[in-house]
Amino acid sequence: MIQLTPELEKKLTTAVDRMPAFPRSVQKVLELTRNINCLPKELVGVLEKDPVMTMKILKVINSAYYSLPNKVTSVNQSVVYLGLNTVKNLALSFAAVGILPKHNMAGFDIQRYLVHSLATAAVARQLCTRYADNESDPGDCYVAGLLHDFGKVVFAQFMAPEFHEALVLGETMPLHEAERKVIGVDHGVAGAMLAKRWQFPEPLVQCIRDHHRADAASSLMLDCVRMADQICRSVNQSPEARLARWKQEMPIVTRFGSSIEAIVASIGNFDKIIGEALVFVQVESNS
Repeated sequence: MIQLTPELEKKLTTAVDRMPAFPRSVQKVLELTRNINCLPKELVGVLEKDPVMTMKILKVINSAYYSLPNKVTSVNQSVVYLGLNTVKNLALSFAAVGILPKHNMAGFDIQRYLVHSLATAAVARQLCTRYADNESDPGDCYVAGLLHDFGKVVFAQFMAPEFHEALVLGETMPLHEAERKVIGVDHGVAGAMLAKRWQFPEPLVQCIRDHHRADAASSLMLDCVRMADQICRSVNQSPEARLARWKQEMPIVTRFGSSIEAIVASIGNFDKIIGEALVFVQVESNS
């Protein structure tokens, strides 16, 4: 059980309360898509009422990366070409990015953070799709992966001096341990407080809070996010170096089996996942 001193709890609450609200349109999209009977036109109807979101989705879909034969001019066409889940995930990702600060005094690399978050979300979703037994929704695993490190953004924006000190210390130890030494809690706690304020479901809040807690009870969502997080820490390495690192560092989780190669193979083309994340970041940075 995480115990906060009254002073630290007040400081974290103040920081979380200063964060922007999560867009209601995207919350509505998430609510709709949790219903297996959701019709594509319902999602399209919500997104089309958000012109900024629509513009950004179309910009990504019409990028050279997707190389579609014809220019897509509506959200409805986007769903036809790329599917409901892809369009939903784009909307969610743009909503999260819209909350990120352009600059921070902590020296926190927002672009690197964003690529890692997008890749972790995609991998967590793939792992859930492959290993779930009606235990968790792959869409919820995507959200958890996307938001699992959002507490770092809270620290970078509103607790910059302490977080900068933790980042420096984190060069010699895992960052979450450095945060506990300097701040008193890791970014999972701040991220969970923010997810709760944004009214996300309790299992997702718990997953964000616990993803660096060794004593946390296992769940499919938590296992998928932890495994995805570990896989995506090696984004900038060669395929050979990645595999060597995965074999050395990745914990064996019973539900995924003992073969690192099989786990990684189950997520599909890892380089494609990274490529999609980089395209998203490029489009967003040029917006």
